[in-house]
Amino acid sequence: MTTRATSRSTRAALALTAIAGSAALATLPLATASAAPGDGLAVQYRTSASGATADQSEPWLRVRNTGTTAVALNQVKIRYYFKADSPTAAYRFACSWAVKGCSAVTGTFGTLANPTATADRYLEIGFTSAAGSLAPGADTGDMQLRFHRSDWQTLNQSDDYSFQGAPASYADWSKVTAQLAGTTVWGTAPAGNEPTTPPTTPPTTPPTGSGEVLFDDFSYTSPTDPALASHGWSVRSNSGGPGVPGATWDPSKVTFVDQSGNTVMNLETSSAGTGSTTTHTEVLTKATKFKNGTYAARVKFSDAPKYGPDGDRVVQTFFTINDLKAPMADDYAEYDFEYLPNGGWGEPANILYTTSWETYNPDPWQAVNQHSESRTSFAGWHDLVVTIDDSTITYYVDGAVFGTHDAAYLPERPMSINFNQWLIDLNGLTSSTPRAYDQQVDYVLHVKDQVLTPAQVAGRLAALRSAGTTFVDQVPAS
Repeated sequence: MTTRATSRSTRAALALTAIAGSAALATLPLATASAAPGDGLAVQYRTSASGATADQSEPWLRVRNTGTTAVALNQVKIRYYFKADSPTAAYRFACSWAVKGCSAVTGTFGTLANPTATADRYLEIGFTSAAGSLAPGADTGDMQLRFHRSDWQTLNQSDDYSFQGAPASYADWSKVTAQLAGTTVWGTAPAGNEPTTPPTTPPTTPPTGSGEVLFDDFSYTSPTDPALASHGWSVRSNSGGPGVPGATWDPSKVTFVDQSGNTVMNLETSSAGTGSTTTHTEVLTKATKFKNGTYAARVKFSDAPKYGPDGDRVVQTFFTINDLKAPMADDYAEYDFEYLPNGGWGEPANILYTTSWETYNPDPWQAVNQHSESRTSFAGWHDLVVTIDDSTITYYVDGAVFGTHDAAYLPERPMSINFNQWLIDLNGLTSSTPRAYDQQVDYVLHVKDQVLTPAQVAGRLAALRSAGTTFVDQVPAS
């Protein structure tokens, strides 16, 4: 987030339509180990969408360790089987809430090799290593999961193999299967479809759309390098929010440094405990011409200051944005990656947000957005990708889906592309000892009107660098 003159300290609490949590939907490799003697699982099920038809199916699940040894959850796969509403219907998964944290829950869809009258697809639920393990007798607690048609048409769940509308409380349900280390240990799959293979993935759809590219490798010498401005970038110097009142946005703190022969952009933010000693940094495109398509950047987040004491509520970002023409204007748009290494906005420790904005009111603060989050350290280099098409916003971190947001948050107007680093306030650290934080950026890429997978982004990047391209901007003015 950038130039709005307001804090978002109550963003998550006041967001009108925010979905608490989200799922990282990465497909994990199937384990090759066998379940050990004494291992066992049971899956319990209930639903909050009990009708024969629904806007979305809501299989709420709980996994219990019935064995005698601890179970690593990243070795567990759960399958919920259903009948697609049509052969071409596509579905999207989301996690509304989970005791283990939605960021530790994964969801992928697969196609059954032997379709039956009540199942030709399945939703496979897995876990990242952040989910930890289950001791004998322990369970995961609630996992309030859901999926819907990509076009949001009403779905029929009365003919779904794993659906049961009756239970209002958790109960064992054998029509959901569980695998542990590749071995089925619970439930019965539809006839002829024992879950012994990884989820199938649909073939990659070739990119469509105009495909004009903005690419910048940030091969500059200084913030005053004439090429930086001629390539369409502005280094912010004007006062105002977000962040600490009285802070300055200092162009001289944006530098370009060599790392093993590769130039990266460095944004430094510093403070000595007062507004007047606090400097923020921001680099943004002068043009507001970017809308649908793929946005990608390689960004290095940092948990610790480069010098001085730690503890400031710093925000490190990559985002797109346009201007708010009036409070609650419905043509506002913003799509954020925001890393808070020391917490903030009510969070006590490090957290990464991705947020899709419909609109907001700065005073009194009111927000309409949808966000996903992961409460863990993201220190180091990360590949960040967000794609926007006519129905969905999808965020990826290091090739894995981090969050999928709904059509209600799609942009109505073009945006700028921005990087900034700033302090929410001075309450995280009251020391007057000088300190500074770094955020680094390797490159930025935008492909207009084409939705690329992270693998396709990597391929496009490799081709540009192999060709010796350090900058290109083919995106027409809006």
